[in-house]
Amino acid sequence: MTRRFVALAALAVVCAGVELVAGRGMSPGVVWGVLNGGGDATARHIFFQLRLPRLLVSLGAGACLAVAGLVLQSALRNPLAGPEVTGVTPGAVLGAVTATALGLAGWDSPLAVVLAACTGGCAGAALLWLLAGRGRGDPAQTAVHGVLVSAVLGGLTAMVLLVEPGELGSVVQWLVGTTEGRVWQHWHLLWPWALLWGAGAWLLAGPLTLLRCGDDIALTAGLSVRPARTLALLCAVALTAGAVAAVGALGFVGLLVPHLAVAVFGADLRVSIPGAALVGAVVVCGADAAAQLSSRLPVPGLDSGRFTLPVGALTACLGAALLLVVVRRTPSRTF
Repeated sequence: MTRRFVALAALAVVCAGVELVAGRGMSPGVVWGVLNGGGDATARHIFFQLRLPRLLVSLGAGACLAVAGLVLQSALRNPLAGPEVTGVTPGAVLGAVTATALGLAGWDSPLAVVLAACTGGCAGAALLWLLAGRGRGDPAQTAVHGVLVSAVLGGLTAMVLLVEPGELGSVVQWLVGTTEGRVWQHWHLLWPWALLWGAGAWLLAGPLTLLRCGDDIALTAGLSVRPARTLALLCAVALTAGAVAAVGALGFVGLLVPHLAVAVFGADLRVSIPGAALVGAVVVCGADAAAQLSSRLPVPGLDSGRFTLPVGALTACLGAALLLVVVRRTPSRTF
């Protein structure tokens, strides 16, 4: 298990190095010169004020979404209970967009965005909880209700656009998910939030393991099911809201990365929760590096200097393709 952590940490370092030199304006030689104390003022500004905080935010957001997905899937005993399909992510987006439209939050006040996203995420999760009713333990029913809740919240977000069409740019960034333009203020807000709620999720590893075995077994073991599940859902919502407020709604990270983490680190949540954080960080960082590399490719009919692929679009496409492959190769499994 230690070797697996070391290998993933090494992969994270490689992805981080690629991301630092992937985008336009910075070559490996320039980056190396800046790290050695050289480089001109422009190169130092790009590296320290744009590239480095963007890298850290992508690592932190990936870790948050992966841990949130694993906590949701364990607490609800549902392999499809990712933040994207439980109303948490679209609710967080709606909260952030609504607060921005009302003038209560904005990119210049990220703390207010986080609070608004948390409120929206909690509302989305509560709506799913109410709609699912007695069928909460059925993965298929929960997934169907999650799609319904996500559609309703997406419709409400569109209604906000009708009232405040000037917020279209912010909505697109939150809906697609991007690390473009992230600065130190985003990182300083994200890392303590991620550390606090991530530690809370790890402390809930024991109760979550019992919840994965079923409510009857958990009750027999002396666990208070409702408070434990409520705390777990609160951790998942907070982690998702923090990530959404920082980078927007990155698709499929919270849904598929937990499955990969469990496959690599096993079912012991004391190990797989930090493992999921590391895997999520690697996935988002690698996807962001690939998205920046795509900006160097010439695009016929388009000014390649203005072409930028959002990292959320890349994670959504790759995640959807991977989900289809998994479902087709295991048709008898309940997803």
